[in-house]
Amino acid sequence: MASSAQPVRILILGTGNMAKAHAEAYRKIPGVELVAAVDQRPAVLEAFCDDFAIANRFASLEEAIAWEGFDAASNVTPDGAHHPTTLPLLAAGKHVLCEKPLATNARDARDMAEAARKSGKVAMVNLSYRNVAVLQKAAELVADGAIGSLRHFEASYLQSWLTQPAWGDWKSESQWLWRLSTRHGSKGVLGDVGIHILDFATFAAGSAVDSLSCRLKTFDKAPGGQIGDYVLDANDSFTLQAELENGALGTISASRFASGHLNDLRLRLYGDKGGLEVLFEKGVESLRICKEGDLSSGSWATIEVSPVPTVYQRFIAAIRGEVAPEPDFDHGARLQVALDLAEQSNAEGGRFLAVC
Repeated sequence: MASSAQPVRILILGTGNMAKAHAEAYRKIPGVELVAAVDQRPAVLEAFCDDFAIANRFASLEEAIAWEGFDAASNVTPDGAHHPTTLPLLAAGKHVLCEKPLATNARDARDMAEAARKSGKVAMVNLSYRNVAVLQKAAELVADGAIGSLRHFEASYLQSWLTQPAWGDWKSESQWLWRLSTRHGSKGVLGDVGIHILDFATFAAGSAVDSLSCRLKTFDKAPGGQIGDYVLDANDSFTLQAELENGALGTISASRFASGHLNDLRLRLYGDKGGLEVLFEKGVESLRICKEGDLSSGSWATIEVSPVPTVYQRFIAAIRGEVAPEPDFDHGARLQVALDLAEQSNAEGGRFLAVC
């Protein structure tokens, strides 16, 4: 982007670990200035602002909005705070990039999407795997008809931090234990990474979920199912069958017990004229295609793909009127509707439910 581009002043709302990724990304974009941050924890706020040379520091969002000296906000608060903090930002006429999930239930997510539409401001959800170039290329190929009409798909998000200590000891570290406890706000692997793999699949397929069936599973992980104050009752794995609006049928799954895989996303798309395989494993991307002329031999060719703009770059570009705001709050709300239905389906024994 040219240095003469419209300047954009950013406020960071919530200054925990993920906020650092937002701040570092914005610092690389010409014409973007980090002007303020908000956090109720004074020590955390001060350390963050010192690290990123942010002058204006607020203990509450209300103070920051009254100050008015920013154009857009990155909402990096905990999931349950997204709804009550994003609405005042939109009402104040600020653009918002909100961390995923948009909300913790479909009602609040739809409320946020409606508020975004009424505000006329750029409102995007940070679905970070949209930054994977091979996913963007796969979506383009499907839309262009490279594999014909989509018939079937398989998608999975594989983690293994419950079976190895690469990221830390989940049995003793609160950053992992809370993710296993509904009492501490977790919706398990479905709520944590389910939104990512659901978006991964439906974005590439170019079609939203029409109906689904889901089963959730929580495994025994400690004597009595509890470690300290953490009751380990959140789901550890899920499998989901889905029919998309374009008629394709497929499976989506995720697990924290996928031994041998640290943080891997896999997607296979099959049409009546070819197939695509999308892999993102250990930060390495790959895309393969089998198309007409190679179907009889089952030969697959690798497609080389160039890097794509990050969600932060797209957010700023959307504010400047250069690109469409995607993924927007409407998309985030549709994903939350599907996640809510998945929980309902599991409660009803895996019954197929239609998206309304």
